[in-house]
Amino acid sequence: MSAGAPDSDSRLFPARPFVGASIAVIRGDRVLLAARANEPMRGVWTLPGGLVEAGESLAEAALRELSEEVGLPAEVVGVLAPTEIILRDEAGRARHHYVVHPHAALWRGGEPVAGPEALGTRWATLAEVATLPTTPGLVDTLREAFARVDAHVDAQPARTGGGEATA
Repeated sequence: MSAGAPDSDSRLFPARPFVGASIAVIRGDRVLLAARANEPMRGVWTLPGGLVEAGESLAEAALRELSEEVGLPAEVVGVLAPTEIILRDEAGRARHHYVVHPHAALWRGGEPVAGPEALGTRWATLAEVATLPTTPGLVDTLREAFARVDAHVDAQPARTGGGEATA
């Protein structure tokens, strides 16, 4: 590669956008957040997520990243509107460029434990999220995630108390 030519695999001043997947795990009126351990935006609260690997679906990537970052299982209930994150340098060049495909999911048990890619984790309400330093567009993504989870839960058949119906 010639000097000054962009490295197509470099995350700094990339030659192309990187595709990522994230996951909004909903537990009642709270969502799981992770504080980023890596740049860009180290220490900022966001959804667990990361880059999609070749041959991996977006949902598979989101669930893998959830497991790697915080060690939790979840049930994906829908894909949300993508978020484009472009961070520019003082000259206007794209320093970082990611297209992240978030997913809405239901919590399926356990407590999060921050892995090497997360400085910490927390369960937060939308009101609490609005007071935190977050990645761009997170509050709008979370509104969509809560609506998707609510619609999924409302669409589930009502469960009776364990016995079979009698005629």
